Amino acid sequence: MRNSRDRLLNRYRQAGGSMPRRSQNTLLVQEVMEEEWSALQSVDSCPEVLTQLEELLDVAELEEIQQEMADQEWCILREYEKSLQFDEKCLSVMLAEWEANPLICPVCTKSNVSVSGGVVTCPCGLYLPSHSPELTVQKLRACLEDRVSEHSAHCPHTPVFSVAAGPEETPSLLMSCVACDTWAVIL
Repeated sequence: MRNSRDRLLNRYRQAGGSMPRRSQNTLLVQEVMEEEWSALQSVDSCPEVLTQLEELLDVAELEEIQQEMADQEWCILREYEKSLQFDEKCLSVMLAEWEANPLICPVCTKSNVSVSGGVVTCPCGLYLPSHSPELTVQKLRACLEDRVSEHSAHCPHTPVFSVAAGPEETPSLLMSCVACDTWAVIL
């Protein structure tokens, strides 16, 4: 029984994010009980043990064991749900802080950038008119994070950011890395 309980717990650990329903819980307990009973019946080398076990265990005891397992399973599910709710609250708080914090200029890495009317400015002199008037600080932050994450996937070095005039003579924000000799246009 102890091994069956361990397997049950391991199934929940391996389940990832999927949360079984209460009816599935009962089915899982039933499945474990049937597996154990089949294992006991398949012991051909010791039929006297099976006979003694049948005499000792009656249906009421088996139902009691099954109910105990179902109750333990339900407790595990409640704890899992509480853990998920806690994780969701933490994530919400982190996202709220992330959205509330200003974005530091990727060029000077000292001042905060501001975005107004699709134009990115910084006290260091950064002035980038974007092609998107609906650009916000959050969208710029997400774009920067995406590019840095893509770069970090194949290179351990920190990229640098600079401003260069594009083909239409409008400035563009560039990300480059001398270690892996790559660059990308951010805006």
